[in-house]
Amino acid sequence: MTTATTSETVQIYRVYIKATPEAIWEAITKPEWTVQYGYAPLVEYELRSGGAFRAHANEGMKAFGCPDVISDGEVIEADPPHKLVQTWRMTMTPEMASEAFTRLTYDIEPVRGGVTKLTVTHDVTGAPMWAAVLRGESEPSGAGGGWAEILSGLKTLLETGQQLPFQSGPA
Repeated sequence: MTTATTSETVQIYRVYIKATPEAIWEAITKPEWTVQYGYAPLVEYELRSGGAFRAHANEGMKAFGCPDVISDGEVIEADPPHKLVQTWRMTMTPEMASEAFTRLTYDIEPVRGGVTKLTVTHDVTGAPMWAAVLRGESEPSGAGGGWAEILSGLKTLLETGQQLPFQSGPA
């Protein structure tokens, strides 16, 4: 189960996953994992302060006319497997690309018995269009359920080895 706290500018999502912090870190930062859950982008991280972040469109997104790079940003802090802080911007459409870079933080904390708490804090100040998508407000239009859907897919994949059907079209 994913819990969420949202405001107009800061969204916080928390999920408990029966997996190690290392497994969760790999699933967030390695392209061979990210293509298996959520919107299934292929990610590239330079896991150092000032390093680049890019997410590439999957084939379904490209079929809808999305550009190759659908989001970008910069790594602010990388402390494997505990914390990743980065800037983040959606570039799928010119309107979203014109919004401000946001700040995305992953906190990964072991809690008990092989269970790890993953807290995602997304400060979406200056990005109201993307904030609505991340809250899942675009789900009825087919654009997906935002962070709740992404984290549900991550949890399912790590705990069962099975993928949830993912959104391949534009967000």
